[in-house]
Amino acid sequence: MSKYTEPRILSGFLELLPNDQILFNNMKNVIEETYKEYGFLPIDTPIIELSEVLLAKAGGETEKQIYRFNKGDNDLSLRFDLTVPLARYVAMHNPSLIFPFKRYAIGKVYRGERPQKGRYREFYQCDIDVIGNEKLDLMYDAEVPTIIYTIFKKLGFNNFTINLNNLKILNGFFGSLKINYEDASLILRIIDKIAKIGKENVIEEIKNLKITDDKSITKIMDFIAIEGDYKQVISKLNSLNVSSDLYYEGVKELEFVCDNMHKLGVPYENYKINLTITRGLDYYTGTVYETFLNDYLSLGSVSSGGRYDSLTKYYTDKPFPGVGMSIGLTRLFAKFKELGIIKENETSSIDVMVLSLNQDDEAFKLATKLRTDGIKVDMCYLAKGMKQKMQYASRLGIPYVILLGEDEVKNNLLAFKNMYTGEQVSISYEEAIQILKNR
Repeated sequence: MSKYTEPRILSGFLELLPNDQILFNNMKNVIEETYKEYGFLPIDTPIIELSEVLLAKAGGETEKQIYRFNKGDNDLSLRFDLTVPLARYVAMHNPSLIFPFKRYAIGKVYRGERPQKGRYREFYQCDIDVIGNEKLDLMYDAEVPTIIYTIFKKLGFNNFTINLNNLKILNGFFGSLKINYEDASLILRIIDKIAKIGKENVIEEIKNLKITDDKSITKIMDFIAIEGDYKQVISKLNSLNVSSDLYYEGVKELEFVCDNMHKLGVPYENYKINLTITRGLDYYTGTVYETFLNDYLSLGSVSSGGRYDSLTKYYTDKPFPGVGMSIGLTRLFAKFKELGIIKENETSSIDVMVLSLNQDDEAFKLATKLRTDGIKVDMCYLAKGMKQKMQYASRLGIPYVILLGEDEVKNNLLAFKNMYTGEQVSISYEEAIQILKNR
């Protein structure tokens, strides 16, 4: 038996080498900066919450996946998403918040599910939500998918589609067929599988439920088959003879959201109405979103969300409606790497390495000055020759090296080497700064 413990991590946890971590952080930074651009404010809730508070709405499979433990007299749990902590946060702090409250949160969450490809026990979520005090303007339902569009454009994608629906349409439609909430939920779960199992199998599964007749099934299948650009779909939905005010309220809301997405800058080709998008009927109450990269449909949805009316119902009777969306960053990054969508980073996060040729004090001063001017600087203190130090810089992928010797100090110049081309020139500090800031 070895005297050493085998170094390993739990399955379902992701750990990256520095180059991949830089890529991961770059994606996270794009998302966070976009959230800020749209006026969202940061919050950071504790990873550990009191189980009584965190699990107020939990049940079924969710509760089975919770990491739960006792410490002293406290029953504690790790947060499993960023939405429940938000609900607790709003219920606690609402007298101090300014509404509509636009918050973003980026952090790790934990689910003890069976780890498998593309699923993790520890993973980053990147969430935004707009919370209203009793009311929330529908315009925010149009702003959220605009942010989804902006993020994926910044990440380098053009061919993607934001799929939209409104659950009032679905609930009103099923209500007109005398199908109750629980049965409608079962049917919608079956419909949600249509892309995987096909139309005929969906019909067969609905029939097996024995909760509706053939005529109603035909109406359901005709309904979810409605397609076209959003104006065509809205026109077809309005032409149906559905005996439900809720249905037409949903159609009107969906038309409003689609109209204003375009006004906010989302091209028509990047969004559509998809009546098979259901999300969680027990949580979402209006607009819902699912986003797909058209060239990588095997990824499934890369961002999802929607409108909900009862965020804090387990903590207070005061209504705080909201709308939001989430990106599962860890899963998305892992899939992007697997499919070769993003490649190993060829650019170091370090801008330049300063190497001293028997001018240590001046080299230290130079490094400090560069950092003060916003340049990311490394220095090498290895007791080795200059050749080995240059090799070290090269292995780290550092794009430039500054060599500082007696002549450079005397002439107030820098020996500036491009590590990619091998070109070395003598330039001023100001010239070096310009190159480094524009790299």
